[in-house]
Amino acid sequence: MIDPNDPPQVQVEKQAKIIDALIRRASRQKDVGPSAYRAFQSAIDLQQKVAAQTLELESARFERERTRKTLAEALASMEEGLALFSDGNLNICNGLFKGLLPDISDSIEPGLTLAAFFELMGGSKYLISTDRKLPDVQAALESSRNAGSVVSLVAEVSRDRWYQMSAQQTSPENTVLLLTEITALVRNNRREKEHLIDRQADYLQAVFQNMTAGVCTFSASGEVMMQNGRFREILGVPLTVVQPGTSLQELLDFMRIRSLIADDAWKQTDAWRKELSKTGSLRARVSHGADRVLDVQANALPDGGFLVELKDVTFETRSTEMLENRVMERTAELTRANANLTEQYDEKARVEEELRVAKERAEAAVSSKTRFLAAASHDLLQPINAAKLLISSLEETTRETHFRPIVERLEGAFTSAEYLLHSLLDISRLESADPDAVSATDVSLQTLMEGVKADQALMAAQKRVQLDVVPCSLIVRSDPVYLLRSIQNLVVNAIQYTGSGGRVLLGCRRRGRRVVLEVWDTGIGISAKDQLRVFDEFARADNGTIGTGVGLGLSVVDRACRLLGHKLQVRSMPGQGSVFSIEMDVVATATPIPMPQGPIEDTFNGSLECIVLVIENDKDVLYGATQRLELWGASVLPAQSIAEALMHVADMGMPPDIILADYQLDGGETGVQATQEVRAASGGHIPAILITADQSEKVRQLGSQNDMSVLTKPVDLARLPPLIDWKIRAHA
Repeated sequence: MIDPNDPPQVQVEKQAKIIDALIRRASRQKDVGPSAYRAFQSAIDLQQKVAAQTLELESARFERERTRKTLAEALASMEEGLALFSDGNLNICNGLFKGLLPDISDSIEPGLTLAAFFELMGGSKYLISTDRKLPDVQAALESSRNAGSVVSLVAEVSRDRWYQMSAQQTSPENTVLLLTEITALVRNNRREKEHLIDRQADYLQAVFQNMTAGVCTFSASGEVMMQNGRFREILGVPLTVVQPGTSLQELLDFMRIRSLIADDAWKQTDAWRKELSKTGSLRARVSHGADRVLDVQANALPDGGFLVELKDVTFETRSTEMLENRVMERTAELTRANANLTEQYDEKARVEEELRVAKERAEAAVSSKTRFLAAASHDLLQPINAAKLLISSLEETTRETHFRPIVERLEGAFTSAEYLLHSLLDISRLESADPDAVSATDVSLQTLMEGVKADQALMAAQKRVQLDVVPCSLIVRSDPVYLLRSIQNLVVNAIQYTGSGGRVLLGCRRRGRRVVLEVWDTGIGISAKDQLRVFDEFARADNGTIGTGVGLGLSVVDRACRLLGHKLQVRSMPGQGSVFSIEMDVVATATPIPMPQGPIEDTFNGSLECIVLVIENDKDVLYGATQRLELWGASVLPAQSIAEALMHVADMGMPPDIILADYQLDGGETGVQATQEVRAASGGHIPAILITADQSEKVRQLGSQNDMSVLTKPVDLARLPPLIDWKIRAHA
């Protein structure tokens, strides 16, 4: 019935009503029962409790009023304005907060809402400005309900006073506004700013006066506002002419009178002003005075005026003109040089065309020369071969007659002619630029050295010169024919220039991956000056005797070594002898190509008791070969073609013991083809020797592939009988 939370007056009134109701009820009853008494007693107790609570409430009210008074006194003593809003309504504030804006101080009373306060503040005539809008402050406070959030603004009030208002929510219900005066701080910052501005102005003025360019500012009406000394210096005008307030027209008139600018310069100036108003800037280069050039740069200013910057570019202009003149001169020189180059190019093209034609002619000449050599190798050597065979037969038949000395002289003269012809053909082949002139393969030095010894042993014996050969088993990379010819020429040369009782030594020295083949002799030697030309054509040493040669053998050796990449050297001392050496690469592991098959040493000293089939298209050579073979004791079947050879075999009814075939026959036939057909017709593998003037690798390979020994024309008659005997015995 009584709510303890009600105010004391309300509780007392309710208690009185309850007591009054109980008394009335007791008076109506005749007899007061125990329950009524208990109710009355409860009412008395309740009244006493209410009286006690009333006393406590009065005491609490007194304390609150005293505390509020103490808070008000404390707020009044603060140097900052403060106001407390509870649930959006003003609860308490101090005098500084209330009197900040005098025209609204009477309206600032408890119960004033926060929104109404900001509205009053915004309408006050004493509020000059704020750094943010007041509604924004209220909106910021409403959007942030967290305790402790702060929103600040800076306000300027009358008499140049400045305050910072900080609004902070201390709890969801309470908001505190704190006013802090910052007038001293703002004024101090203002003074510092003004001081910095003054210093900056002085700095800018110093920079302005010391600029390398002349600068002047004009107002919107065209009057001088400020300028630097460089501007006056460039224009050549005194300070009185460019004082602030001087019009642009006055400045132009002064300069026109002193012939610093043209008479119609004002027209150009008007055009510049129009362009400047349209584009905001312009740049031009003008003449000033008699010999100066100025660069003018103008820029529009925000107030309608304009700034003019002048630069003296006389030196740059003169330099540019000089450079342009030099460029023009250089261009003219280059044009002339280009014309000369064009002319030279045309001349070069003409020369190149002539060279091309000459090259084609040279190639045609080389091709013709190659064809000539191929024909000469056969056509020239055929009569030489026939004559050699016939002279050999003549020597054999006149051995015991008084004609023998004549025949021996004839043989010597013919041998010299044969050697000369071989040398000339070798030189021609080596100079023909024919890729088939030399063909490098793996060659055994031992085979070549022993063959040279066998070929030249007779010549050495005739001159009573001791010929020694130290065999070498190394294999080198070289052309077997020209390497053999080179070694033969060196050995023959050594024998020819060594006197009776002398010695010639052929041997090798190993030097790492290379080998040096050396020919030593104890002959007459070669002087130092002759060593420089000893390898030239037809060159002979000054101390050489007549009849020792025409000087082509060493030239052939030199050319062959250069084509094969061999190093050829000579060491000699007059009266003591000479050493010729050929340095070559050694092939570590290789199989040398087979040389013409046959015995190395000439051990045959009997007669040829055999049937020899000779196939040769030249009648003289065929006749000479037949005569020589018959003198050696052989039975000869002469044939000029394959058909004739097959006819001899058919008539005889048995195969011959050996075939001697010329490589080049009539009608496109070859000795290889003839040998193959004779072997096929007889049904057996007949030994064969191929005789040819062609020294190419192709012919050597054909002979090796068909088991045919290859001899070159003119045939060495000293080796032919032993070779025939050896091949027949090997076959048997």
